[in-house]
Amino acid sequence: MSQLIIRGGSRLEGETDIQGAKNSVLPILAATLLTADQVELRGCPRLRDVDASARILRALGCEARWEGENTLLVDTRQVQGCAVSDQLCREMRSSAIFLGAILARCGQAELSYPGGCELGPRPIDLHLSGLRELGAEISDAGGVLRCRASRLCGREIVLSLPSVGATENLMLTACGASGITTIANAAREPEIVDLQDFLTACGARVFGAGTSTVTVEGGRPLHGCTYTVMPDRIVAATYLCAAASAGGEVFLRRAREEHLSTVTAVLREAGCRVCSGRGGIACTREGGLSAVRPVRTAPYPGFPTDAQAILMAALLKSRGATVFEENMFENRYRHVDELTRMGASIRVSGRAAVVSGVRSLRGAPVRCTDLRGGAALCVAALAAEGETLVSELCHIDRGYEDLVRDLRALGANIAREEAELPA
Repeated sequence: MSQLIIRGGSRLEGETDIQGAKNSVLPILAATLLTADQVELRGCPRLRDVDASARILRALGCEARWEGENTLLVDTRQVQGCAVSDQLCREMRSSAIFLGAILARCGQAELSYPGGCELGPRPIDLHLSGLRELGAEISDAGGVLRCRASRLCGREIVLSLPSVGATENLMLTACGASGITTIANAAREPEIVDLQDFLTACGARVFGAGTSTVTVEGGRPLHGCTYTVMPDRIVAATYLCAAASAGGEVFLRRAREEHLSTVTAVLREAGCRVCSGRGGIACTREGGLSAVRPVRTAPYPGFPTDAQAILMAALLKSRGATVFEENMFENRYRHVDELTRMGASIRVSGRAAVVSGVRSLRGAPVRCTDLRGGAALCVAALAAEGETLVSELCHIDRGYEDLVRDLRALGANIAREEAELPA
């Protein structure tokens, strides 16, 4: 069992590269199925979820292998199946994104309901209803999704809410449908734009990503390409919040402020100096932090739910009280009890959490409750007195390629070690 040992109280000074985006590379890996060709993905982060996606591709008869540090070579010419096992589907929530790609490639698909962090209900009803509108017949007996489509036909689909996963799944399916598909009330996240750019590089005609209407002209043969994945905006937000928590000055190479402007705006309001340029983002925090206006999570371009816990951890020692309102997931405050063990003052009521700044935090044994909650514990530990032991790192490993390497590059006192299992 691995654990992190973090000794807080030191300012951060340094710079690091921002890895490729987890939430971008996963739908792109599914999209490689549409090419029936070879794809070279550069800037691909080495994550548990990426490895799980590669295993899914191999189970379908594809080749997927690493070349160098962060280049993944995928060859999908020899697809031999259309079913993904229950074991593989349970490893990550994003396994659902393979549904539309397999259906478009093979005319049928079979997947179990996916796994992932326990953040409350995240139904894939919008995915399924959209696939049905494109011509798929779907049954879900026994927790297994069985899809079949003798012919997929483009049409206008209106999403009841801007679901990222549903938007991506429908974009992939629409590439294999005849005619034009219009997705209204589509998600607007930068990862949607990255998926569009990848599909375009493969010869698809996809327009409108980044707006609320995405159009796909389907039925075109796609080919392989070489593509570089966008930088991970939530990883960048994590390291900006780390600097805000511990103080100091850091520079994040490749980070793009246009992808996380709501986060940088809050950090500036709290007292940080944030500057961005073509090479990345710099963040400096000299004095203490102040509480900020209420932070309400919302679909992009609103404040990202994935950054809520991380920003909360950065503000634990701020002057005054900050209100957080979580509007995306029901169970997104599971990290609060662990932060409280470190001396944080947080009151939760329904979707709201009030963070009252404290004078000091103390190191304590804590456990990761989910991916971003685990990152939040590390951010808080950097501002705590003494030593913090962070366990259950499997969650962090799903989204951060090497958290220890990156935080060390920024000057943090952090190490990872194997802990002995209790007798």
